[in-house]
Amino acid sequence: MRRKATGRYATSIAGGESVRAFVPFALPPVPPLDLSGARQSALEKATLALGRLDSIALLLPDPQLFLYAYVRREAVLSSQIEGTQSSLSDLLLFELDELPGVPFDDVVEVSNYVAALEHGMARLREGFPLCNRLLREMHVHLMARGRGSDKAPGEFRRSQNWIGGTRPGNARFVPPPPNEVEACMTAMEHFIHHADDQGGDALPVLLKAALAHVQFETIHPFLDGNGRLGRLLIAMLLHDSGALTQPLLYLSLYFKQHRALYYELLHRVRAEGDWEAWVDFFLEGVEQTAFGAVQTARRLVDLFQHDTARVQGIGRSSTSALRVLDTLRQRPLCSVRQLGASAGISFPTASKAMLTLVDMGIARELTGQRRNRVFVYDAYLNILNEGGEAL
Repeated sequence: MRRKATGRYATSIAGGESVRAFVPFALPPVPPLDLSGARQSALEKATLALGRLDSIALLLPDPQLFLYAYVRREAVLSSQIEGTQSSLSDLLLFELDELPGVPFDDVVEVSNYVAALEHGMARLREGFPLCNRLLREMHVHLMARGRGSDKAPGEFRRSQNWIGGTRPGNARFVPPPPNEVEACMTAMEHFIHHADDQGGDALPVLLKAALAHVQFETIHPFLDGNGRLGRLLIAMLLHDSGALTQPLLYLSLYFKQHRALYYELLHRVRAEGDWEAWVDFFLEGVEQTAFGAVQTARRLVDLFQHDTARVQGIGRSSTSALRVLDTLRQRPLCSVRQLGASAGISFPTASKAMLTLVDMGIARELTGQRRNRVFVYDAYLNILNEGGEAL
């Protein structure tokens, strides 16, 4: 459906140029979304897939193990969209305190993403509402170190930004002027919490997340980090609504694989009011991504069971090897010192057990060093890495 423009233009100054900045109308769309026919069916399929993903806790012996690695996979993917080159292995190495040397700027951005999500989730568990204040708090963590740390972390921008192009005059898109940002974000916050009386409270949460993501990206309220925080907003909304008990739905890989279409659909919403085309794309992404996450979890369960059975079959030396394998399930990239401490065994015992896993082809030494060696649970990381180039 074409509604014409979904906002108005205001004159703003950026880089010494006078530009037309887009100020979006408050949500929900007018007229309301068309949810007839195939779109209603797509919503039902995406909702069912989301429910299956939420039941993943019944499948996994310890859902936190999956969450630990899956969140970090998402952090890498979301940051890659913004141009970082870090891999999942880089991030896990960076988190080993005794092993410096991985690329600092890129991996810090990824680590910040994890910190932002964990802070947001902790605040929601405390009963804090999903609101602009929380988004600003998460932005502080997102921009705490590395690139962008000098761009007013936690503060809505006070200057004009633009997207694409070499200067404001040839930009692909110019978000609202800085004096309009606070009002736009307040209106979005009201929409999220059903404060409007135009039918927003009747929207299923998946549609609310779809609309809020576009609105956040259109407002672009911060000087940096908007893309990553806008993608985090989807997971936070689904969790806060109760649709997901854990933040396990991340669309970064889907957006990355369909990047050109993603940007085209955002443009069509702004220029033509075609929210339906965006919603179709979003719901397909939810269904695919949720299905993929469930399949990944099942494959990890199968892997853990298979490798556990193999280790149990080696006889008396299996006890310490099983304890080390259990630690690798918690941290698929780990030093021998950490393995021993986590497994509650001595350094020599952990070293011997790890060499057993290496000989069995379950683990691999990563650093090539004699001391401070780091080992990786290859099959585990390989499953997580599928579909994400440069992971």
